[in-house]
Amino acid sequence: MEIQPTKQSFRNYLIFWSGQLFSLLGSSVIQFVMIWWIERQYSNVIYLSLANFFFILPLVVFMPLGGVLCDRYNKRKLIFTVDALQAFVTFVLIILFTLNMRDLWIVFLFIALRSSLQGIHQPTVSSIAPSMVPKEKLSRINGLSFLFNGFIQLIGPAIGALLYVLIPFNQIFWIDILTFLISVIPLALIQIPKVRELEETDVLNVKSFIGDIKEGFDILKSIPGLLILLGTSIVINFLLQPVNVLLPYYIHQIHGGLEFEYSMGSILLQAGTIIGALVTSLKKKWNRKILTMISGIVIIGIGYTILAIIPPGAFLFIWINFFILGLVLPLINTIYQTILQISVPQDKIGRVSSIDMMFSMMISPIGSLISGPIASVISVNSLFFVSGSILTGLMIFTYMFTNIRHVRYEEEVSDEEVAKVEEKELIPITED
Repeated sequence: MEIQPTKQSFRNYLIFWSGQLFSLLGSSVIQFVMIWWIERQYSNVIYLSLANFFFILPLVVFMPLGGVLCDRYNKRKLIFTVDALQAFVTFVLIILFTLNMRDLWIVFLFIALRSSLQGIHQPTVSSIAPSMVPKEKLSRINGLSFLFNGFIQLIGPAIGALLYVLIPFNQIFWIDILTFLISVIPLALIQIPKVRELEETDVLNVKSFIGDIKEGFDILKSIPGLLILLGTSIVINFLLQPVNVLLPYYIHQIHGGLEFEYSMGSILLQAGTIIGALVTSLKKKWNRKILTMISGIVIIGIGYTILAIIPPGAFLFIWINFFILGLVLPLINTIYQTILQISVPQDKIGRVSSIDMMFSMMISPIGSLISGPIASVISVNSLFFVSGSILTGLMIFTYMFTNIRHVRYEEEVSDEEVAKVEEKELIPITED
């Protein structure tokens, strides 16, 4: 069932979105503080790898469940439940740390539990926009989302670094509970459209779960070019794991940086993201989506490689690199998100989004686990150089030697075209 977004639903979406920004702020602060605490306490690349592994693996495992749940049930109640459980897990950690129970396995368990809940939360939130935002506004809203998300990610590490210095470690976690309470208010004020009517006999069990996932995967396969993008996304996420995992070690041990230098890298990355997101929010339509995406990823690969050859202590060059990387991230993600939103039926977007996220990230846990051991053998800089070079070459090869460069996604998809997708036919795509 297709819901036609209205001005009122659009306003409701903006109210909902404002609350989610507070929730994101709390998560950003907590994520920064947890990873930096592990680095300062242990300065061990293996522990950083494990922390990232325990974050990514539950996220990948629970995303398909989140996609099925959000397509079946009340999305507002589902988001509230998941956010409340995250706040409860954080409260338990505060108690444990207050009792001086600070074993590393407790921190890993905390990361895994929060990640499991985020695996349900993320596809639910991403599935809401198509039913509440007019199609002609989706690209700009996605750009605005990255703009404000970038701002949150900009101030989150700064707040985390400041709090880490000023107050006891366990007390910082109260900000997560506070931001949850704030995010509940907008959620209580709006209604989120229901896009799927279930029969009384249509209950969630193993068989129906597998059927829902299969249907979502069929839709994913039916969109021309998307499987190629998904395949490259899997490899990209794998290759980016070394910098995701080892950045604290890279700043602290290789370049001699502390909280300020580490947070400045994150701040300038997000500053670039804000500017890039501003550009995407002002531009109404991207006509050459694939070329723009590929070019952006090539820039990321080159910047990744440059990190490996920056002289020790040259933080200005590191920060400039992060700023440039931040500029292109919103372009890539906004275009990809818009492709999904305009191509996938509303009552299946949750499953398709979760399948896309799951496959994009499924190899990342392996990358997380092996980044530390490989870096211990060949050095962090060598690993960055090799990974960045492979990423750059892969994207150039994909664009030059596959049919992806010929695919052009239109901004509008008619009701008749949606019906064809539901019958597992292709959404019409015009060729260059």
